[in-house]
Amino acid sequence: MYNLSKTEIMREVKDYLYITLGLISYSLGWAVFLLPYQITTGGTTGIGAIIYYSTGFPIQWSYFIINAVLMTFAIRILGPKFSIKTTYAIFTLTLLLWLFQLLVNNYLKVPDMSPDGKPLLLGAGQDFMACIIGAAMCGIGLGITFNYNGSTGGTDIIAAIVNKYRDVTLGRMIMICDLFIISSCYFVFQDWRRVIFGFVTLFIIGVVLDWIVNSARQSVQFLIFSQKYDEIADSIIKETHRGVTVLNGTGWYSKTDAKVLVVLAKKRQSLDIFRLVKSIDPNAFISQSSVIGVFGEGFDKLKVK
Repeated sequence: MYNLSKTEIMREVKDYLYITLGLISYSLGWAVFLLPYQITTGGTTGIGAIIYYSTGFPIQWSYFIINAVLMTFAIRILGPKFSIKTTYAIFTLTLLLWLFQLLVNNYLKVPDMSPDGKPLLLGAGQDFMACIIGAAMCGIGLGITFNYNGSTGGTDIIAAIVNKYRDVTLGRMIMICDLFIISSCYFVFQDWRRVIFGFVTLFIIGVVLDWIVNSARQSVQFLIFSQKYDEIADSIIKETHRGVTVLNGTGWYSKTDAKVLVVLAKKRQSLDIFRLVKSIDPNAFISQSSVIGVFGEGFDKLKVK
């Protein structure tokens, strides 16, 4: 039986909390901005939206059914940890879509109404603004969810599989998968304006998603010069779980031997490393630089042939 350490348990709890936060942003974007203005985008949620617009069948149930089928094929490829979190996300998003639609339709009082009775949350003629805000919220939600090893299912699953083996960004892969879904909404509305809105929404989601994911993956390199290099190296490994390489150097001005610590870490860990070094040796000399990409153990996987 596999026993999780306290640190691993806290890391898992943190993942689920942030996945839930991302799903709240995603479902709010749909329920408050996209659905009321009949805006379609990609993914199984987009398919569910098209079904909802044409038949009235609730979006959350079509979303759930489609993802239940996809998940039966994805478990072996994506691994149990990803699949468990994706299953959690699917159930949670189904609930949140239902809940927020209920709040919007029954409890949110909106003065402006369209001729068909749909609530115009931003006022008449503001569907393009709803498209931008809803897409941004969806992109932020997806980015947070992906960063913490989760997924909303559907084309996200397909994108995650491709991203696992090929160096293709998540946003671009989802965009490719969703072109057909958005184009199909023309057969429901007979209106190319709806299709254009769908593509605008998809583009914004892809850009925001890539920005969220890539900003979280930015890495930095530290060169640390200190007489207490051994204490600093041990603390960095223990506290930040990052590897440390010790290089032999010579101070050319003093002609004395020196040890240089080389550390590669995530950008968000920079402050922790600075505080750690300062607590051990306030007089340490530190150089920090940004790196374009870091591949290997603890960072991104190398996905080239």
